Amino acid sequence: MQNRSDGKGTASLVLGIISLVFIFFGYFAIVGMILAIISLVIGISAKKENPEDGKAKAGVILSIISLALSAITLIACTICLSSLAFLPFY
Repeated sequence: MQNRSDGKGTASLVLGIISLVFIFFGYFAIVGMILAIISLVIGISAKKENPEDGKAKAGVILSIISLALSAITLIACTICLSSLAFLPFY
């Protein structure tokens, strides 16, 4: 019988990959951050159930990377749009 944490590890990996994709869509990085947090929670839960699960470990690593990059992208988009307010309109 297949271990339940294998499904959690796969879910964490898939959500981590999807959250990385949302980095490239500007303000949709918020969605990437939410998916990365969900992926991180599921991945840590799967790692507690089965410490040898490679998919869960990859999901946790991807979600941490995605969370950091999504935050940077969101900050960069906010700075870029806020700088438009200082442009003179002729």
